[in-house]
Amino acid sequence: MITTRDTNYLPIEEENRENGVQTHFEEFKKYQMRELSHRHALQLFSKHAFKMDSPPYDYYHISRDIIGKTGGLPLALEVIGSSLCGKSKPLWKATLKKLDLVPNQDVCHKLMISFEMLEDAQKEIFLDIACYFIGEEKIHPHYMWKALDISPKVEIFVLSRMSLIKVDGNDRLMMHDLLRDFGRKIVRQENKVLEKCSRLWSPKNALDVVQNRKGTENITALKLTGLPKEHNFTSEEFSWLPNLRLLELEGGNLVGDFKNLLSSLKWLSWRRCPSDLQAVNLCLQNLVVLKLSDSKIPKNWNGWSPCLANGELKVIHLMRCHLSTTLHFSTCLNLRVLVFTEHCPESPQFGSSISKLEHLKRLEIIVAGVQPSKLSRSPHFELCTVPSAIFRLKYLSSLKLEGQCIRELHPSIGEMAGLTCLSLMHCYQLRKLPYSIGKLRSLLVLNLFNTRIKELPDSIGDLKRLEKMNLGYTRIRELPNSIGRLESLLDLDLQFSEIIALPTSIGYLKRLQRLFMIYSKIRELPNSIGDLKRLEKMNLGYTRIRDLPNSIGGLESLLRLDLQYTKITELPTSIGHLRRLEIFHMRGSKIRKLPKAIGMLENLISLGYHGYRNIEMTWPPQLLYLLISGEDFQSLTCPPQLSARDIFCSDRQYLTRLPLGLRFLQLHGVKSPIEQRLLFELRYLSELWLSGWCLKEIEIEQLENLHCLRVWDCKSLVRLSGLSRLGKLEELDIRDCSQLIEIRDLGEIESLEKLHIDKCGSIERLTDLSRLHKFQSLFVHQCKSLQGLADLPNSLETLSIEDLSSIERLPDLSKLQKLRDLYISHWESLQGLPDLPNSCHHDIHACPLLGESGDVSVSCRWCRKANPGLS
Repeated sequence: MITTRDTNYLPIEEENRENGVQTHFEEFKKYQMRELSHRHALQLFSKHAFKMDSPPYDYYHISRDIIGKTGGLPLALEVIGSSLCGKSKPLWKATLKKLDLVPNQDVCHKLMISFEMLEDAQKEIFLDIACYFIGEEKIHPHYMWKALDISPKVEIFVLSRMSLIKVDGNDRLMMHDLLRDFGRKIVRQENKVLEKCSRLWSPKNALDVVQNRKGTENITALKLTGLPKEHNFTSEEFSWLPNLRLLELEGGNLVGDFKNLLSSLKWLSWRRCPSDLQAVNLCLQNLVVLKLSDSKIPKNWNGWSPCLANGELKVIHLMRCHLSTTLHFSTCLNLRVLVFTEHCPESPQFGSSISKLEHLKRLEIIVAGVQPSKLSRSPHFELCTVPSAIFRLKYLSSLKLEGQCIRELHPSIGEMAGLTCLSLMHCYQLRKLPYSIGKLRSLLVLNLFNTRIKELPDSIGDLKRLEKMNLGYTRIRELPNSIGRLESLLDLDLQFSEIIALPTSIGYLKRLQRLFMIYSKIRELPNSIGDLKRLEKMNLGYTRIRDLPNSIGGLESLLRLDLQYTKITELPTSIGHLRRLEIFHMRGSKIRKLPKAIGMLENLISLGYHGYRNIEMTWPPQLLYLLISGEDFQSLTCPPQLSARDIFCSDRQYLTRLPLGLRFLQLHGVKSPIEQRLLFELRYLSELWLSGWCLKEIEIEQLENLHCLRVWDCKSLVRLSGLSRLGKLEELDIRDCSQLIEIRDLGEIESLEKLHIDKCGSIERLTDLSRLHKFQSLFVHQCKSLQGLADLPNSLETLSIEDLSSIERLPDLSKLQKLRDLYISHWESLQGLPDLPNSCHHDIHACPLLGESGDVSVSCRWCRKANPGLS
């Protein structure tokens, strides 16, 4: 399905006006989205205008009239309803009059009515987000706007309430595409002459204005990233831009005398900044936000002085930067945010001057993925030295020290009374927490993922405001009873931990909503688990649990329960009390018969289990997705209302009884070819998974809507064919097919976007992929007979290679300008890397001829498999 506002590029039915001949392409059918019905439109509008499903009696008629003027457009209803929430009746009437003047289908004019309600500061923020900050962390532009005498906290709240922007769960600014286009249209309409508009977000337009000296005092923001080649910009070119407050650069340099230039600049973002800045007399005296990325910054870099000269600098954000010297902060004592993310572990960080940043609120030091053995050699924090300086930052609210060589925390951490977030994930040598951790009474988030911590201090129960705690991949075997005092805890993550049992006090976590224990060592649940009345999601998959307590029925808010691959053989009858349960998965468990109580799950939508003993079963009334597996299909009675999307089966004859609306199908252990007519009838099939087949050749055809094909563990398979007839195939995933030597027509699947080939030890070559213009991702792992990689298309974005022992060199990758990520590991014969595009980030591990030894890596799946202790 394609959703678009522009159908010009789609080969849909149309009439050739020159000869009156109608051109028709069978594979496309056009469906015009209709407006919401009056009932649904009134409900949506009321949710935003009144925070309920229908309007109050005295607002019914005017609400009905406003809905009629919006043409049933959901976005217009949402935005206009939000803008009128809490407003007076006269303003409602004025809004209705304005809507009377707007043509019925002109959504931009309808949005303009809400935009005109905004105050000037709110308009500035809205337009900045539309042009530059979609996906940006809110905190960064916050300080830029504050420096413009705007109150961003208040204004962003207003914009959010009006549904003009959204702030996601990661605190990033988001915006609907239509609103983005609307905002940019407003900027374009500021003046007919491009260079007199306030913001230039198109790099091509911005380059033209700068290089041809067309700049004007109107321009406040420029984006010069993503250009085909790097450019040096002169002081003369920037002399035409006296009011520039935001500048984004990529590569290149600044050249010339910049005295008294860029004096209004408040935001500078520079990817691949030069190691030798050629600008002289540059002084960014009003700079508030400095963001550098993918840069090698030498000792005594001449860019620090102009950037750090401003005592009002609030944000320094360095991503994937290699620093050759220690940073000193004596000139920017008002810094609020300091971030080193994905940086080289050998880079020196900073000295004791960090303790002078008394106003710092957020500190993040996050190492790029490295081997634990290298961490111990890197000049990171040595036990209690630099950390003690950090812990004197009394106003710090967020501290992330991830991937650091920390063995223990200094007890003075307990003095950081304002700390709300503490993340120590991937601190692989951290073995314990100080008792003083309990003094962090403001803490909301504690992340100890992938540390060596073996126990929590009893004082952990004093964190009364803690909402989220991640103990995944730790060595903790039991939780202290004091855990029950975490009265605000919403999310507890114990995945891959050593936890054997939960304390009875777990039942006191009255606000807990998510309990994640997949792959932990948990063996049983206490009866008190039923006291978690607000628990919504619980995952016990791949654990050693053998039974569920009858109290499980007390989880009255539970929406999802996962029991895959557990030792559980029988479900308690109280399972039927989980009336709000929507998803219940237990495939791979020992459960072979479902209790009749399953039929009481009135809201269950998706059910997965292994077995068919369901004679006289009363199925849940809302069941839509059934994921089942087993050998005996004769006793299977599907619910009549099932809109079956996902079914696992092993008998090819069962195809004759599958619902024709099936979207997903897994066939396991098939020993004879399937008649094509059986698959042909599954015309809506989107994903097909073939596993454990005993055929030498598999031919797939006539599946006109297939988007994903997975072929796994087919040990006899020699040839896979018929792929060129799968006109909509986007993903091909082939694994553990040890005899496979040929994938026919691979280079002719024009729709293919992703190819994953894993543990296919007999395949010697891949066909030319260069003509696949939609192809984005290639994963080739453990194909030891492969003699070379095929020619790759220019559209490739991700390339991942593991253990190709028959190949010594990679092909030329320098022309793949869209290549963003290159991952190579355990490739002992690789002799060198080719030239890579400037934008490509590469991660190399266990390639000895490249100087990368076989050190054990926590992030490497092969290392984890060979070293179970890493978990």
